[in-house]
Amino acid sequence: MNKFAELGLSSRIVEGIEVLGFTEPTPIQAQVIPAVLNEPTDLIALAQTGTGKTAAFGLPLVEMIDVTARIPLALILAPTRELCVQIENDLRNFSKTTKGFQTVAVYGGASIRTQIEQIRRGVQVVVATPGRLIDLITRKALNLSDVQVVVLDEADEMLNMGFMEDIDTILAETPEDKQTWLFSATMPTEIRQIIKKYMSNPVEISSGGGNKTNENIEHQYYMVEARNKYPALKRILDFHPDIYGIIFCRTKAETQDMAERLIKDGYNADSLHGDLTQMQRDKVMNAFREKTLQVLIATDVAARGIDVDNLTHVLHLHLPDDMAYYTHRAGRTARAGKTGVSCVLVTSKDLYRIKQLERTLKIDFKKMMVPDGMAICEKQLLNLLHRVNEVKVDSAAIARFMPVMEREFAGMDRDEIMMRFASLEFNRFLDYYRFAEDLNVYERRETRDQAARKGNMDLLFINLGKMDHIGPKDLLVMICQVGKLKAHQIGDIRLKGAYSFIEVPANASQTIIQAFNGFIYRGRRVRLEIRNDKEESFSEKRRSHKGSSREMPRKEHGSGFKKDGGFKKEHRKGKKG
Repeated sequence: MNKFAELGLSSRIVEGIEVLGFTEPTPIQAQVIPAVLNEPTDLIALAQTGTGKTAAFGLPLVEMIDVTARIPLALILAPTRELCVQIENDLRNFSKTTKGFQTVAVYGGASIRTQIEQIRRGVQVVVATPGRLIDLITRKALNLSDVQVVVLDEADEMLNMGFMEDIDTILAETPEDKQTWLFSATMPTEIRQIIKKYMSNPVEISSGGGNKTNENIEHQYYMVEARNKYPALKRILDFHPDIYGIIFCRTKAETQDMAERLIKDGYNADSLHGDLTQMQRDKVMNAFREKTLQVLIATDVAARGIDVDNLTHVLHLHLPDDMAYYTHRAGRTARAGKTGVSCVLVTSKDLYRIKQLERTLKIDFKKMMVPDGMAICEKQLLNLLHRVNEVKVDSAAIARFMPVMEREFAGMDRDEIMMRFASLEFNRFLDYYRFAEDLNVYERRETRDQAARKGNMDLLFINLGKMDHIGPKDLLVMICQVGKLKAHQIGDIRLKGAYSFIEVPANASQTIIQAFNGFIYRGRRVRLEIRNDKEESFSEKRRSHKGSSREMPRKEHGSGFKKDGGFKKEHRKGKKG
C-alpha cells in the first residue's frame, strides 16, 4: 500500500503521485501533510534543501484547493525565479489527476503581460518572487483578498536577500484569518519577527534540525594553493568522467569567468547567475536537467531554484561566508535517498573553517589528494573502455561499412587495433598529464614524505640521479617494469645529482627492493633502500620554486631504454654497459 494514503491524501492524489514514483514519504512530508490536512493551522517547518519540502506543502494544497474557484486561493513566495518555476512545475505534476487545478508562476525577467493574462484566465495558486508580486499588486492585476494559505518557502533566504519589507507589504494584502506555512532551513531573528507578527500558535515541525546536513553526503576537501584552484578543479573533473554536478562560486563575475575557462578547455559546462536574461537562464537549466550539460557553475542565489535529481557532486571553489549556505549547497546532491559528494577546495589558511563546519554541522570531512596525472589517465582509459563495452551496436547499419573497415585494418592484429582505438581518446590526457606536478598542499609543517607515510607510502632511496642521464619518466618506467607496479601507484619522484627519491606503496617496497637486487644500469649496480627517516624534505623543493618534480628527460642523452620502453639486455643483472 502507498504510504501517502495513510497521511490523509485522497486516492485521486495518491494515484497521481504514484506515477511520479512517490510511495514513501520523507520525514518532513510525513509530519507536515497530516498536520495541515487535519485542521487549519499556521505552520513552521525547519527542513533542509532536498528533503521534499515542495511536496510537503504542495500535495496538501492540491488536496484542499477548490478547483471551481477562478481566483487566487493560495500564494507561494520563493526567493528566486528558478525556485518559482520549479515549484510550479511540481504542482502541475502533483495535480495531473485533479481536473481544473490552475497555477501561475510570476517572476521578474519574464513578460508581465503574459503573466497578467494567465491570472485573468483564472488560477487558484500563485507562485511568485516578492518583487514581481508587488509589481502586479501595484498595477491592480492581482487581488490577494481571498487567499486562504500563504506559503513562505526558503524564508531565511528571502530575508538574507533583503525581502523583509516586501514580505510585510505582501502579507498586508492578505486576509488576517489565512493560514501561514513557513519553511526555512534556519531560524534567524527576522524569522521570529514574522512568526510573532503574522502567525498564531503555529505548529512547529523539524526534520533533522536547523543546520544538519544529509547523512548520505560524503564531505571532502582538497588543500591547494590559491593559484592552483583551477588546475586542481580540472583534475577532479577529469578523475570523475561521469560527474554530474554544480560548481559554486562567490560572485557573478567569477561564475562567468570560470564557465568560460572550462568551456574553452573543452568541458561540457555553462554558468547560471543573475546577469543572464530569463531566456538564457531557462536554456541553461533545461540543458542541465536533460543532462546535455554535465557541469553547472552557479552563485548561491542563482542556485536556490535548482532542484535536479541524481547530482553526483557539489564542488565549492570557496567556502561560503555563512555556514548555512554550505548546508544549502551540499543539499543539492544526495536527494531522494541517493548518495552524493560535496567537495571543497581550500587553501591552508582556510583549513580552520573546515574544522568549524565539522563542529557546527556535526559532520566529518575527509581530506582528499588532488589526483596525479597517471591516475587520471588510467581513470579516463577505463571510462573509455566502459563506454565501448556499453555502446549499442546497430549491426544492420554498420554491416555495409564492414568491407571498408576490414581493408583499413588489414595487417593489424587484435591488440594493435585496440591500442590504436584507445589512443584516439587517451593520448590527449596522457600528453597533458604526463609530467603533471603535485598540486597538494600539506598541513602545517608536514612534509611530503610524512604525508606519504600517513597514506601508507614508503620513500625509497635509489642510487641513480641526474649524473646517470636519467629523468623522472625513465625512473617511473623502470620502477613499473622491474617492480611490477602500475604508474598511478607511484607517488612523487625527485632527482638529485647521484641519487633520487621515489614514493611507492609501503606494502610493495620490500618486493621492489628485492626485484632490483643485482640490477645493473649503465654499468652501475642499482641499490634501493627505505629512507623514511633520513630523506630531505620535499617541502623544500616547493619553497625553492624549481618547477615540477616530473621534469622532461633531457633528449641529448641516451636513456638506456628501447623505443618500446623495455630495457636493453646489457642493463640486466650480470651485464656491463
